[in-house]
Amino acid sequence: MARKSPRSRRKPAPGARVPGKGRARATPGRTRVAVARRTKATPGGARTGPKKKRAVSSRDASKHAPKLAGKRAATPAAPAAAKRPRRFAPPAPARVAALLAGLRAAYPDARCELDFRSPLHLLIATILSAQCTDERVNQVTPKLFARYPDARSLAGADPHELETIIRSTGFYRMKARAILSCCADIVGKHGGEVPRTLESLTALRGVGRKTANVVLGNAYGIPGLVVDTHVTRLANRFGLTRERDAVKIEFALMPLVPRGDWTLFSHWLILHGRRVCNARKPNCSGCPVAAHCPRVGVTVSC
Repeated sequence: MARKSPRSRRKPAPGARVPGKGRARATPGRTRVAVARRTKATPGGARTGPKKKRAVSSRDASKHAPKLAGKRAATPAAPAAAKRPRRFAPPAPARVAALLAGLRAAYPDARCELDFRSPLHLLIATILSAQCTDERVNQVTPKLFARYPDARSLAGADPHELETIIRSTGFYRMKARAILSCCADIVGKHGGEVPRTLESLTALRGVGRKTANVVLGNAYGIPGLVVDTHVTRLANRFGLTRERDAVKIEFALMPLVPRGDWTLFSHWLILHGRRVCNARKPNCSGCPVAAHCPRVGVTVSC
């Protein structure tokens, strides 16, 4: 029998190929069986591995350069890292001492500008002085205390009559409620006498730390730091603290100012804030302590 040639032993040609099913190509280092298993799991024989980036020629790069530049320009830049606020450095003791000496020399007769005859009168006058000038309060209190001389009479006062007397001080309804509540506590808890401790004073309804320190320092001679709007502004402007809360400012000033000068220090700053160092345009050229003031936050002065 004649022997068949190798060409005659070739396999018959496959039928029409189904669209979407490509021939599994071999990869160096892998068998066709492994490649077939990988491509069989995906429709259309698509590869599941990560797509490799095609090398961009210099010609393509020059062609797409304007488009890429537009994309980069449209992409917003990453925000810059926020700068941390600088840590507050306590003022030098020598500068604080020079500042206190200058204020003492500038205001030797500093005192409370509210007129009072007793601790109760000062307490009521301080409540009325909120958002009001001391001059206006001094015009109202003589008539008020002539009608209600003590805490018991104030506690039982007619609210409408009390509001009428103190109306010119502003916020008269709120202040009338505070006076009635405060005097009721004084009569019910302290026998009609104004207490002498900070804790007892702040426990009275309508009395805060500022009012309590005013009464302690000026009526009883017990040192207390009064923090109002002038003290808040000047304490920051002098670089003594960076706090904005009144209680935090009070505790920040305590170690800087000698305890015996606490009451006077508050009067010095209040007078200095009214006469020289106002909020909008301080008179730095005429300031007696300008050499020891860092002028924190001052942008316009005269």
